[in-house]
Amino acid sequence: MQVKFPSESVTTLTDVVLPGETNPLNNLFGGELLARMDRAASISARRHSRRICVTASVNHVAFNKAIPLGSVVTVESKVSRAFNTSMEIYIDVWIEDRESGNKTKANEAIYTFVAVDETGNPVPVPQIEPQTELEKQRFDAALRRKQLSLVLAGKMKPNDATELKALFL
Repeated sequence: MQVKFPSESVTTLTDVVLPGETNPLNNLFGGELLARMDRAASISARRHSRRICVTASVNHVAFNKAIPLGSVVTVESKVSRAFNTSMEIYIDVWIEDRESGNKTKANEAIYTFVAVDETGNPVPVPQIEPQTELEKQRFDAALRRKQLSLVLAGKMKPNDATELKALFL
């Protein structure tokens, strides 16, 4: 299987926040943002694997900045690391200033998707070769997150988590 670059999976979704998508403070519902991020991440996973992909987990979500009614919101996602059948997708959420056009990072998230065949069984995915410095940082951190998740789930012994041990020793 040919190695791919994170840039091949980039997905950008841009939309405006409408009244029916807001809470009583007139900010975008968190669940609505999660759905937008899930859609973008799903497309990134599919672009990388060229297979049906399902959400395996939402590993991290940071709601750092409220997104007000009428805001132009851009969700950018791409594969940060591929494992055997799973892919970590890193998502950045931006708000565009209505007057200047400047973008401010509002939120971020990390999702995990698994590629499956037509019967729902996991299938192998291509590996990733990061190119930019940020892609390399996210690639390296993805293995630490995966090992931590496996340790917490009891699927990996702490002594086998080489990347985690390297952080503390």
